[in-house]
Amino acid sequence: MALAYDPLFITSDTISSMADISSPPQPMNLTQDELKRIAAYKAVEFVQSGMVLGLGTGSTAKHAVDRIGELLRQGKLENIIGIPTSKKTQEQALSLGIPLSDLDSHPVIDLSIDGADEVDPDLNLVKGRGGSLLREKMIEGASKKFVVIVDESKMVKHIGGSKLALPVEIVPFCWRFTAEKLRSLLEGYGCEANLRLGEKGKPFVTDNGNYIVDLNVENDMGDLGLVSDAILRLAGVVEHGMFLDMASTVIIAGDFGVNIKTKHI
Repeated sequence: MALAYDPLFITSDTISSMADISSPPQPMNLTQDELKRIAAYKAVEFVQSGMVLGLGTGSTAKHAVDRIGELLRQGKLENIIGIPTSKKTQEQALSLGIPLSDLDSHPVIDLSIDGADEVDPDLNLVKGRGGSLLREKMIEGASKKFVVIVDESKMVKHIGGSKLALPVEIVPFCWRFTAEKLRSLLEGYGCEANLRLGEKGKPFVTDNGNYIVDLNVENDMGDLGLVSDAILRLAGVVEHGMFLDMASTVIIAGDFGVNIKTKHI
């Protein structure tokens, strides 16, 4: 007889204990948001009192920030300092009573927790579909450990494999010129380049006052390091959403439990 789990009360401990059940695991039929919450709660188990934390942005990272705030209120965590990756996360953290600072005051971060839009087999990521890629890359690049939390739908065979956007943050000046340079650069991979639009059809503006061009790439780009360097050499480009060799751990929540992948250096 299969055990029944109420998804509203599933904890990371429950998920971990499932590995000890001798019978074949049974799917839990959780919603995507419930899977995100499970992955986020598991990631927060890496957090210790006294840490400086990079606080991610997006629907998955929101669960982690909520959990950190909850543990602070309960007294289970103390002396935490958060470095938010966006204005939205800053507002959330302040509402939860999480003390905040910045990279100027804390140039080395103990641990960052954030979601991702894609994860390939080498734990390379696509991030930035929420628009915060520049601050995310600055903060997570300054972290001793970077824990990524996703549901299983974000796993891809290669970067661009979801056929969704690879974001590139660009300066607003002559954005059409820069977008065309990006499209031309990746033309061999079946690339389309579209300016991201926000409210009322106006260009989406990042927290840094820049625009985002979304690249939709049809084919495997091969050597991502070469592609990264080529994109960053284009005048007008600020940063792109490929996070290469940055994730130390990826926590993947699926209907059969939590899978943890660690980068071996």
